[in-house]
Amino acid sequence: MIVLKATQAQIVASLQSVAGIVERRHTLPILANVMLKKTGDSVQLTTSDLEIQIRTDAQLGGDSGNFSTTVGARKLMDILRSMPADQTVSLESNQNKLLLKSGKSRFTLQTLPAEDFPLVQESANFGPVFSVPQQTLKALLQQVSFSMAVHDIRYYLNGILFVAEGKQLSLVATDGHRLAYTSATLAVDVPKQEVILPRKTVLELLRLLSDKEGDIAMQFATNQARFSFDGKELVTKLVEGKFPDYNRVIPKNHKNSITVGKAALLTMLQRTAILTSDKFKGVRINLDTGVLRVASSNAEQEEAVDEMEVDYSGEPIEIGFNVSYLIDVLVNMDQDMVRMDLADSNSSVLVTIPDNAFFKYVVMPMRI
Repeated sequence: MIVLKATQAQIVASLQSVAGIVERRHTLPILANVMLKKTGDSVQLTTSDLEIQIRTDAQLGGDSGNFSTTVGARKLMDILRSMPADQTVSLESNQNKLLLKSGKSRFTLQTLPAEDFPLVQESANFGPVFSVPQQTLKALLQQVSFSMAVHDIRYYLNGILFVAEGKQLSLVATDGHRLAYTSATLAVDVPKQEVILPRKTVLELLRLLSDKEGDIAMQFATNQARFSFDGKELVTKLVEGKFPDYNRVIPKNHKNSITVGKAALLTMLQRTAILTSDKFKGVRINLDTGVLRVASSNAEQEEAVDEMEVDYSGEPIEIGFNVSYLIDVLVNMDQDMVRMDLADSNSSVLVTIPDNAFFKYVVMPMRI
């Protein structure tokens, strides 16, 4: 049976949308495979790592009928990528193998039975479906995802908090040293739901979400989330645990503030960062009447000092920061201007966007 027959570009597009979660090494060999399930003229591609499952339906030609098998996802992708985009590729079932044909090339691939493929057991009690434009969710994820922790023993920090309530969807990420918060307005009212999406799921959504028009539908259960968009469905386990109270972390009523051009501040911080030590990324920020000064030094007793004129008439402040945390937020902002609210050398700084109440970024100071 010819399972599918289409151009390389069509097959790669379908395979790419599910292959991102496949690890190269697995304790279960079948998890390195993609499941191909042919029903009539349609073929469904499914991958899983036992915590995330992605499936997509595609019309990729071939014979009509019912058939299912699993084949190595990365191997198949590597073979396909070595071929021209407009070349016709076919996959034929041949006993316990798949025969891939393209031009004069032939590849015989080992398969494993589809009935052995461990599908994620989907929750029976998903909450109401609500939708947001894909571009909106992608923008929200980009605004906070860089603040997620990486392999923190406080496992609830290795992801993003989603809070849906009324007509508002809020996303929060923190690694304990900085916190990013953003929100958007929903088209419909939804009951309050709080879930923590794992880091791997967040990165996969960022990879898959489109900047084109089109909505993404979301549903949350107590231990799972489901996202449906562009003919794809992603089901993921959630991170269990209690996320920190982010409202207590976000400073209120800081009496000193400056508004500066994002690009100028970013290049200044990047220049100064060159002379910080690899482990100790600290810079000193001095704020005085009409001037913002940034300084850094390292173990070789080298020093960098840079300054810019600012509209500031508050009290003098000297405060230390991990420069990477400030650079991260500026790199991930599209806006031209940035506002910083400060209190003193021991208090967190609040970074916001002028005329945008939806985004807040907090950085803890460090001793230098």
